[in-house]
Amino acid sequence: MYDVIASPFLDEYLVLRPGSESGIRLPVRLWQELSSAATADECPRWLVDAIRQRWPDLDPTGRRTGDVVLVRAQSDHAYGRASYELNLGCNYDCEHCYLGLKRFEGLSWPDRERLLQLLADAGVLWLQLTGGEPLIDKLFPEVYQRAFELGMMLSISSNGSRLARPEVLDLLTRCRPYRLTISVYGATAQTYDGLTRRRGSFAKFSRGLAAAHEAGLPLNLNLIVTQHNAHELDAMKALAERYELPHHVFSNMSPTIYGGAESLPAQSQEYLRKRKPFTGCHAGHTFFHVDPHGMASICKVGRDPQVPLLEEGLPGLARLGGIADRLLLRQGGCAGCGLQGSCGTCMPLVTLYRKAKAPLRTYCQHR
Repeated sequence: MYDVIASPFLDEYLVLRPGSESGIRLPVRLWQELSSAATADECPRWLVDAIRQRWPDLDPTGRRTGDVVLVRAQSDHAYGRASYELNLGCNYDCEHCYLGLKRFEGLSWPDRERLLQLLADAGVLWLQLTGGEPLIDKLFPEVYQRAFELGMMLSISSNGSRLARPEVLDLLTRCRPYRLTISVYGATAQTYDGLTRRRGSFAKFSRGLAAAHEAGLPLNLNLIVTQHNAHELDAMKALAERYELPHHVFSNMSPTIYGGAESLPAQSQEYLRKRKPFTGCHAGHTFFHVDPHGMASICKVGRDPQVPLLEEGLPGLARLGGIADRLLLRQGGCAGCGLQGSCGTCMPLVTLYRKAKAPLRTYCQHR
């Protein structure tokens, strides 16, 4: 198994180490040198020195190039990041959940393996594994292991309920993720279990968080604020600070991915925040999303139209840029708004709010 990854990333060439947030920028000539080097040759001195300087605990001196570095090929496509939704199922039943119907559906292993290869061939270096709850997916270990073998820097979005399981910890410590983001739904069992509508979920979360922290995994906490747990926000922050973990507060509830309004009543009006002005994004151009059935879209919000990635292969991704340009244009009641330059809501999200017949104040902060 490799120690570091050498890979093109958009217009750059990087050396990255799984589990580390730091990296090394390479001039193109050195990446080309690595690409053409025999894997049995001794690791180049310049790479040994660069690795030792960046990661002092890692010394590849005298080792073969192929045992130290995985060199990824240049892609003809301009994608550097993607998210892959393994399933839409979850072991929680949170009222605020944006998934709507929670279906435990997904591709067979041969199709998932082919999908992961397509992502790598598209140039994807950073891959987020999400759901639903990805760790309850029966093929999560196979998906994670294969994506790691392909040289992707892996992020996982999870509720943390399975992290204390030895087989999960072994996989994640042996093949370290770039980041593991855990959602926090409360600071006490009464509040947490009430929000998730699953008795014992706080205990599982607490055990998972403690186990992952003790294992030294790179953790990040998302503090989810609804009307049911807003009174514990300070306690949730204190939990993050006790573990000395970075944390972010998420308080704006969105409609479901189908445009359903059932998630919106969970909104805490006190914590309805004005978003930063939306000035565009790279969705569909350098980033894309794949759902459990292998359907590619510009992002998790703008899911329609989709590209059947397993059917069309990499040529199908060429359509995403045009789809993104159309979806992100202001339209309908927003098209003539003179304040759209300071609007904080992207058009695909506006579309979902409109489908949900949501009050304007929940997404249009100029009304």
